[in-house]
Amino acid sequence: MGISRPSRPVLVTTAATAGALLFTTFTPGTATADPTPRPAVREGSPLGADLAAKVPERAAERALGGTGASGLDSGRGRGYPRERKLTVPPENPADKSLKLGLTPYHGIAPKLNALQRVGDRVSVEIAGRSAGGHELYLVTVTAPETAREAARQERMRERIENAPASAAKDKAITSSYKTPVFINNNIHGNEWEGTDAALKLIEKLAKARDKKSRDLLARHRLYFSVTTNPDGRIAGTRANAGGFDLNRDFITASQPEARAVRRIAIDKQPAVMIDLHGYVNGTLIEPTTPPHGENYEYDLFLKNSYANALGMEAAVNGLGYTEEKDGVLPAVIPFRDQEEGWDDWPPIFTPQYMPFHGAVATHTIEFPMQVNNAAYETQPVAELRRRAAINVDIAGAAMRATLDYTQKHRTSVIADQIEVFRRGATGAEQVPVSEETAPGVPGIGPEDVYTTEFPRAYVIPAGRGQRSATAAARLVDHLLANDVRVERATHGFRLGGRTYAKGSYVVDMHQPKRGLANVMLADGRDISDKVSTMYDISGWSLGRLWGASVDTVRGGGLKGVHARVVHAASDVGHVAPRGDLRLRLDDPREVAALNSLLAKGVTARADGKGGAILPSSARGAAKAAAKKYGVAFDATRAKGREALHRTRVAAAVTPGELFALREMGFDVEPVSTAVLNAGFDWRKADALMVSAGLDRAKLNPAAKSALDAFLAGGGGLVGRGAAGAALNADAGLLAAEPVEGNGDANGVVRVSNAGGTITGGAPGHSFVYSPSWFTDLGPGVRVEQRYGTGDLLLSGHWRATEDGSGGPADAAGRASVVSGSAGGADVVLFGTEPLFRAHPKGVFPQVGRALLSVARS
Repeated sequence: MGISRPSRPVLVTTAATAGALLFTTFTPGTATADPTPRPAVREGSPLGADLAAKVPERAAERALGGTGASGLDSGRGRGYPRERKLTVPPENPADKSLKLGLTPYHGIAPKLNALQRVGDRVSVEIAGRSAGGHELYLVTVTAPETAREAARQERMRERIENAPASAAKDKAITSSYKTPVFINNNIHGNEWEGTDAALKLIEKLAKARDKKSRDLLARHRLYFSVTTNPDGRIAGTRANAGGFDLNRDFITASQPEARAVRRIAIDKQPAVMIDLHGYVNGTLIEPTTPPHGENYEYDLFLKNSYANALGMEAAVNGLGYTEEKDGVLPAVIPFRDQEEGWDDWPPIFTPQYMPFHGAVATHTIEFPMQVNNAAYETQPVAELRRRAAINVDIAGAAMRATLDYTQKHRTSVIADQIEVFRRGATGAEQVPVSEETAPGVPGIGPEDVYTTEFPRAYVIPAGRGQRSATAAARLVDHLLANDVRVERATHGFRLGGRTYAKGSYVVDMHQPKRGLANVMLADGRDISDKVSTMYDISGWSLGRLWGASVDTVRGGGLKGVHARVVHAASDVGHVAPRGDLRLRLDDPREVAALNSLLAKGVTARADGKGGAILPSSARGAAKAAAKKYGVAFDATRAKGREALHRTRVAAAVTPGELFALREMGFDVEPVSTAVLNAGFDWRKADALMVSAGLDRAKLNPAAKSALDAFLAGGGGLVGRGAAGAALNADAGLLAAEPVEGNGDANGVVRVSNAGGTITGGAPGHSFVYSPSWFTDLGPGVRVEQRYGTGDLLLSGHWRATEDGSGGPADAAGRASVVSGSAGGADVVLFGTEPLFRAHPKGVFPQVGRALLSVARS
């Protein structure tokens, strides 16, 4: 690859790094209401460059299962401090923090209540609630502000984003804008110590009287998420109460904790942020190895993040911990010290999401001394507390060094944030990173240069050009919730050689947060040839995977487009006034609507094309469902085929898949090998879905007999991946030989759909993670979907294994989804991963349809 920096060893996973490197395929789903400020008019061009001095409106993102409001106080009309007496949770002696000598969750509120009474610098807000119902505390530390001064700060913040060209020349911003810094802690619940370091720093700043501290707080607002994952902190788990790895949930924002951080990113607009994790020895301090996210303004980002990393490295090493005395290795900066394996390519992590909201220095910090997982159970308490104390010390050093860097470079940091927004608003080209554009950063080579050519606009069509109006509305609301600006055409128009109907949505890419718009809507890139390994997923396109038709406009202007900025997608719920009704099942909301109607006793039949037919007598119930779920019931003369029934699913699946099944309205009973061995009442299930945690070979005789009787009696099976295929084979059901591809592969793939019940009208793309396919198909096995031929990987990372097998060339044209009947059971097997982390929403209905089709009546 022409690496210019010598000796960047590949990251090696060891016992010491396991806590940081291991992750589960926990998954995201829908986002809830999220008020998002945006200007109300455009200037110069659609959503043009400078949109200053407009009072922002608020948009609510609709989501399946209801909406919820942000917990953040808008602060309008209020100054600082904003004291709030927190409710103290009941004491919990089972809190896992206690064993480490750290602050239990129930001990945080009393400390914050006390700190608010120390002087006039500390304010506390409730940023939201966790999946488990625990309050999320956001602490602001700053010098006091009158209501008038706080309003002035807010106007300057809005000008920086919405009028960057004039903000860059505004001397008042240069002299008096308080630079926002965000410190995020404990997003992985069993990586505890950042919380305690933050509490110590907050206390120190609350009491400090030295000139440096007074100047820091006079010119900065410091925001601390004290624990972003209280569920995991209490339980000692990486995931939250829903089983989700929250640091994989950005962009999708299925979980309330991720939505709370997103709200902080939008409302507070941090210029610098750090995210505290464990455990990698020596302390790992980003910036990262290649590949680098191509939608960032990476030249601005790298110069700041590398310089801040050097300061944190010096502070951490300066604590005096050594390998010989303490077991602590010197700090590591991946960009400088490693070749690959710790990249910032996907926008799913907190520090990789924040730059899209203007942060120009973001970091994951991995403190070194492992105290979770096996260490938590096997190490003596005294040793665990020694390690935890070292980690708290190191986390505190990283925090203080970051504040020092921001204080020293306050003016240039804000100038760079403004430049990020200016480039977006004016449609300026990206500036490739180099030793000239990122001075002071050694070893920049061609392997670090990742840029993209932003399109002129994206169009989400209305009318016949739109595959799913329901999916389009969901996508628009999600863009708005992420502070991406969207317009809706007031007249029909022609753009990029295509004609669009009135009501089509336009995402003008001349907007401050164009990087965020593009990272969500673009196809992405096949980076298989760039590096040998990736830290996590490599492809994620919402434009391809969320079920809506999205067109890319590459060039030209938008002068012929008459449109209005929107704050929420238009309602698409509709019921035909007469006749029988057809409900398409092309979106999770449509599946949920059907399941809700079936639960109410409404009669429905499959139409053989993946939809449902309802009698005209169901019109009243359909109207209620259309309003609740935002779906359309069209008139039809079709009579339908087999009856559809409310489907109860026994599910041995990942937490993300469980989330997605419930999002689609299925009654789900989680099962596993252990649950079945303990005795499971199969009368509670109509279908079984298996992707993880169930091995028929490990069932005891009674459990195996009960499972076999369920399948032989007409209970259906939906299998996904190796676990689903193994159960199918072990039970002697469908004759289909599974072939496993490269286990490290993932991304967005092109597929060819056969049509019919499972894939009729399905998108031409799906998602894979450790992909597989099926060969040697027996009589009666139907191929529902195939991988594309030729270049099947649209975006992601998929190589052949060392022996040359398991790559995309082996998968091309092979069956990716198959179905059939065998041994009394209807079976559908997936080699794709259609519910991955509750993300590829446009692919969810394939699983929903499969479950409806295999369920016993």
